[in-house]
Amino acid sequence: MLTVAAIVALLGAFAAPMMGNMLGNYRLSGDARGLANATAVAKMRAASDFTQTRIHVALGAKNYYIEVWQKSTNTWVVEGSTTSLATQDSFGFGAVGTAPPNTQGTIGQAATCLDNAGAAIGGSACILFNSRGLPVDTAGAPLGTGVIYVTDNSTAVFGISVAATGMVRTWRTTDAANPSWSLQ
Repeated sequence: MLTVAAIVALLGAFAAPMMGNMLGNYRLSGDARGLANATAVAKMRAASDFTQTRIHVALGAKNYYIEVWQKSTNTWVVEGSTTSLATQDSFGFGAVGTAPPNTQGTIGQAATCLDNAGAAIGGSACILFNSRGLPVDTAGAPLGTGVIYVTDNSTAVFGISVAATGMVRTWRTTDAANPSWSLQ
């Protein structure tokens, strides 16, 4: 009986750290999928309402939400609720120095959001969609370099990119020193 208990305890000691790593990977993957889905919803909302929408990321607060441009009042209005990242996750790309292929020349978060008056909102990142559901810059020119990165501050980094055609993609790398991005 003692031998069986010792074997079970030994197996539990080996399994516990692996279980913690696995749960961390699931949390980060879930955050990336949630952000990708919200980005796709923002894109579709822009086209269906024939207005501008954006995915607004509050980098320091570790949350994001969809905003819709109200033409009648010339203001951004939050649609739905704010989604927060898991406690261990944050927006960023850690030590990764190369962007996913065909997305950005230099790795970096998407452009800073602008308030209703056109001033930059510190600590933010936005992907803006025009009334046809295509990503644009603040001047309305087509843009295919908007990427939002999420990491758990270990080796895993996810990037949610939007191509100039409006295609939303999710990328993943687990090697900061020699990033090899894979499409998820």
